Amino acid sequence: MDDSASRDWLRSFDTLPDPRAHNTVHRLGNILLIALMAILCGAGDWQAVQRWGKAKRPWLDSFLDLSQGIPSRDTFRRVFAALDPDAFERCFMQWTALLARISQGRLLAVDGKTLRRSFQKAGGKTPVHLVSVWCAKNHVVLGQLAVEEKSNEITAIPKLLELLNLQGATVTIDAMGCQKEIARQIVAEEGDYLLAVKDNHPTLHEDVQFFFDDAIAQEDPQLVRLKAPQVEADHGRIETRQVWASDEVSWLKQQGHDWAGLKGIVCVESRREVLGPAGQTSVERRYYLTSHDPRKVGADKLGEMVRGHWGVENKLHWCLDVSFNEDQRRLRAGHGAQNYSRLCRMALNLLKAEKSVKVGIATKRLNCGWDNDYLLKVLMNLG
Repeated sequence: MDDSASRDWLRSFDTLPDPRAHNTVHRLGNILLIALMAILCGAGDWQAVQRWGKAKRPWLDSFLDLSQGIPSRDTFRRVFAALDPDAFERCFMQWTALLARISQGRLLAVDGKTLRRSFQKAGGKTPVHLVSVWCAKNHVVLGQLAVEEKSNEITAIPKLLELLNLQGATVTIDAMGCQKEIARQIVAEEGDYLLAVKDNHPTLHEDVQFFFDDAIAQEDPQLVRLKAPQVEADHGRIETRQVWASDEVSWLKQQGHDWAGLKGIVCVESRREVLGPAGQTSVERRYYLTSHDPRKVGADKLGEMVRGHWGVENKLHWCLDVSFNEDQRRLRAGHGAQNYSRLCRMALNLLKAEKSVKVGIATKRLNCGWDNDYLLKVLMNLG
């Protein structure tokens, strides 16, 4: 069997420090690769990883040195609990940068997710909260870092952005990451930003809201807007979206809202109408700061960026919960929860990159377990 894909993948992890003593029985590379393949095939905990390895032992022997057998579930648990998550992340990002085939103009959505069952009452350990970067163009997870205890996403986002090449990219972040230092960091790295403004900046939010309420009501011709509202009908409701943007930002700076590289403000209105006798209509307006010039980029592109951000929720977090059962996983020892989650994100990247069959992620995982040839096809995206 051609094992070039596995060898290329393992090269990305050559610099990963082995947390064990030197007299090890099982190679770290074998432990990593067996765990990843087992998760691709549907394994949901270390016991399942071990059982998968034993069931596939004859096949694995064709390209891995398993003279010491398959590692036990305790070995998997101890290794991933002790594995340095920051070093693992650097290796992960080195690999994903190649897999994503990063190009100019990509949209990088940053958002957080809590591993709900990773808490430990007895030890007072809080659930692990992870911040991920999602490349909307390639549907690939580019990076992931855990938020330190007694901290929040504001401290984790800059560390994660430091590991990325932001040149030519647009970074979209929800309200928690709408911070002047983060905007300054993105611009310094030659990227652009689109940051949601909410009540965590009450004065800024109120000023931007008042500006758009007045300009929209007066039908200000200087506003950049969609030529026609976007209309979608689904699940018994109709949603109509309109986007307005303005490059008038000097007044914001005069009022003390001095943001690095700020060139525009954006308003997105969603009008939802529920069909039927008891139908109701609701209207919501959301506001954003951007380093893009609205007159150059246009309202259509800005609207696409706003919608593209939610891919991190709909195509990453939702998929991890539904297809990988992430919220129900009870891994609490050491760094086990975030390192297992990183393996799941690797598996998700590979499954999304394999496009020969038009089925969902859960069915692709089943197919990997049923068919060694299909698993190999998925693994060919490792290198």
